[in-house]
Amino acid sequence: MRFDVVTLFPELFTPFFSSGITRRAFESGQIEVRIHNPRDHAVGNYRRIDDRPFGGGPGMVMMAEPLERCLSSIQAQRDGPTPVVLFSPLGQPLDHAIVSRWASGGGGVLLCGRYEGVDQRLIDAHVTEQISLGDFVLSGGEIAALALLDAVARLQPGVLGDVESHAQDSFNPALDGLLDCPHFTRPENWQGQSVPEVLLSGHHERIERWRRDQRLLLTLRLRPDLIARARLLGRLTGLDEAVLLKL
Repeated sequence: MRFDVVTLFPELFTPFFSSGITRRAFESGQIEVRIHNPRDHAVGNYRRIDDRPFGGGPGMVMMAEPLERCLSSIQAQRDGPTPVVLFSPLGQPLDHAIVSRWASGGGGVLLCGRYEGVDQRLIDAHVTEQISLGDFVLSGGEIAALALLDAVARLQPGVLGDVESHAQDSFNPALDGLLDCPHFTRPENWQGQSVPEVLLSGHHERIERWRRDQRLLLTLRLRPDLIARARLLGRLTGLDEAVLLKL
């Protein structure tokens, strides 16, 4: 799996590849990441990669020409056409389904925009997918690219200490798309608050039922849209519905 990241700030990525548990995916070569600065493909003494927008208005726009030369150079290094992702407020919100799709693919080109955005003609000609982190605006696409890389890396075999760890993640189909339940560790009593007794019982069926009820409770309280989706997909049992009715 190979990702080519197009960014004006390569230095933002360097610490990420050697930090945290996901570094295993990069150090082992499961995920190869190459960084490309579009300024290296700009012309002139100043290596300009942006200019004023036609029609007026504040800010600057990333120019199509240096970006296209950068993308062409990347595609020439790869075996066949590869998807190009632009991180943009116009994109589809990044979710578990998108991460899973990328985690099982061959990678792609991650285009990190800056300033007021990228010349629309470059987008129309080369971008195959746009992704957003949510309904807010970042100063550039680098944080969004790091988020995608991190989420993809932790789904690779052997990256997490326990192969079942990511199966218990919020939004995972293994949990029927619900939020995860609360977790507790030692000591059993902390500042007058005790761990729920059921978790100390050793009764696995009761523990799993408690965890399921907690997932339903939290999801209903914080993300009722996920309950509606799970119901629509037929993922809720009769017992689940009875618990929700009590709640």
